[in-house]
Order: sequence, then C-alpha cells, then structure tokens
Amino acid sequence: MTASESELIRRFFRGLGAPRADVALGIGDDAALLDVPAGSELVLTTDALAEGAHFLPGAAPRSLGHRALAVNLSDIAAMGAAPTWMLLSLILPEANESWLAEFVIGLDALARSHDVALVGGNLCRGPLSITITLAGCVPRGRALRRAGAHPGDALYVSGTLGDAAGGRELTHAGEALPQPAQPRQPSQPSAQQQLLRRRFEYPEPRIALGAALRGRASACIDVSDGLCVDATRLLEASGCGGQIDLARLPLSDALRQQYGTRALQLALGGGEDYELLFTADASQSAAIDQLAERLGLRISRIGGVRAGEGLALNSSNADPVTAAAPAAFDHFGR
Repeated sequence: MTASESELIRRFFRGLGAPRADVALGIGDDAALLDVPAGSELVLTTDALAEGAHFLPGAAPRSLGHRALAVNLSDIAAMGAAPTWMLLSLILPEANESWLAEFVIGLDALARSHDVALVGGNLCRGPLSITITLAGCVPRGRALRRAGAHPGDALYVSGTLGDAAGGRELTHAGEALPQPAQPRQPSQPSAQQQLLRRRFEYPEPRIALGAALRGRASACIDVSDGLCVDATRLLEASGCGGQIDLARLPLSDALRQQYGTRALQLALGGGEDYELLFTADASQSAAIDQLAERLGLRISRIGGVRAGEGLALNSSNADPVTAAAPAAFDHFGR
C-alpha cells in the first residue's frame, strides 16, 4: 500500500538536516518560527530543479538532493552569509520510497555539513520538480554584493572552471562513453570522466570562502551561468568594464585531457561551476593568497576591473577582443 503524504513527511523529512537552537517551531505546524540573531540581516534565495529543464529522467536521486541544496548554498556564499534554514517543495509523479530514501541521503548530508535545518515545505503529486528556499544570516551591513567593484581592482575566481559543463556533457550522453576499437567488457569511465561527472552531480558550494571574503572582496557573484555571463553581470552592476586574461584561467588536468582545445570554451561559457568570482583591491593580494592556503582552495587572479564598460578577453597571442559572452540560459528564450 502506498504511504500517505503525512507518513512520507514523518518518515523522510521530519528531523532532516542539522538541529538548530534557533528553530522555535519547525515541521508540523502551519509555518515555521525562527529566531534571527541580533545584529544580523536575513538573506533569502530560492531555486528549482525541474525534470527535463535541469536534469534528465532517471537522474540519480542522491545527486538531485545534493544539487538542489548546493545551488542555493552557492547564492548564500556569494553574499558572504552563513546558511541557516530551508524550505522544501517537492513535486513527485509517484510516492517512490526507494527514490525518496536516496534523495534524502544526498540532501541531508549536505544540509548537516553546512548546519542547515529543514523547517517546512510542501509535498504533492505532479511532474518531478524540486524547489528549495534557503535562508542565511550575515552581520548587518557586511553582505557581499555584485555592485562594488572599482577600476584597478583585481578579478579572482575560486576552484577550476568548466569541469561541471564537461561532466554535464558526459552525463547527458547517457553514460555512453567512447568505446575503444576493440571493445572491452565492461567499459568503465576513465578517471578524468569520473572527476568531471562528480563536479557536475555534486558541486561544492564555497560557503567558507564567501564568509572569509567579507571586508576583503569589493564585489562577488557565483559562477552559475558561465564565467563570461556572470563576470559581465558583476561588471554591469558595478558600472565598470573589465578584462580576463585567458592564460590565467584555472583549468583542471581532467578537463584538458578529456576535451582538449574545447576546454577553454567550456570554462568561459559552460556554467554550473558554482565557484565564486570576486573583485578586490590590490592591497588585498597577500591576504587572499593566505586565505587560499588556509582553506586549501585554489584561488586564481584572472584579470582586472577598468573604467568604462564591457568585458574583454586578453590572449597572449592576439590583441584584446571584446568578449562575445554566451547568452545566459533563459527558460522562455527562443
């Protein structure tokens, strides 16, 4: 017999995530009651994953649980905030308990690792869709914003770029990886293919970096739609222009080995890296190097901010050119 909605909520969602003392009333009432710390501003973001638009039918539910929260955590990180509470709206075509068990494992593990509590939401029947609303807190007046970059600032990015886009291509190919001339049984993904797919299926939000950039970064944005698109958004919000030095882009060995000359294209326009792109005054250079070492995270200076407008891509073997940035993803675009 199929479990009821109330039974599914009790079994899979009550107690999900980290226990927090600031949850006065959580799941089980009409709405949650939460204690916002004194001297803090509340940060809110929401994002949805819909089957067919953001993932293919049959996508691993554990990955979907992780990704649904990770994309929201990345927005919180870009604001320099600490995540706190989430609401989950889950639309399911059927009450598949084995699917739910795997989904909850992915969601719960990431929530607990970032001290996030599930405090409410909605569960209903329909085409598969996952929407999370995530809250965070930041000391009053200290949130990072897209606006704030100044001419002369350096442009930095965390991690490596393009890996998630490469992994998405491998995943959307239906796991049909290239076969050798003489087929071997069974065929296994190469080490670099596994790494790239993991970067797509299990992105790592840079929460610790975002918090550490308060007072150091002049502007910040997360790289969700591709480096060119998101750098352009940051520069436009700041009323500045800028340039990216292509030779400085951090590309992983796995991406280079798998995609060769296409690696740069994936890094510039692939999207879904969920790294942090930020600007900082030159006086912060040594502090940012120390921060990278303390966090064990690669942080690369990839360009700078200038007066004017537009984003230019500088190549070592060509004159600077204005970036023909890929169009941002648009659900209603043609």
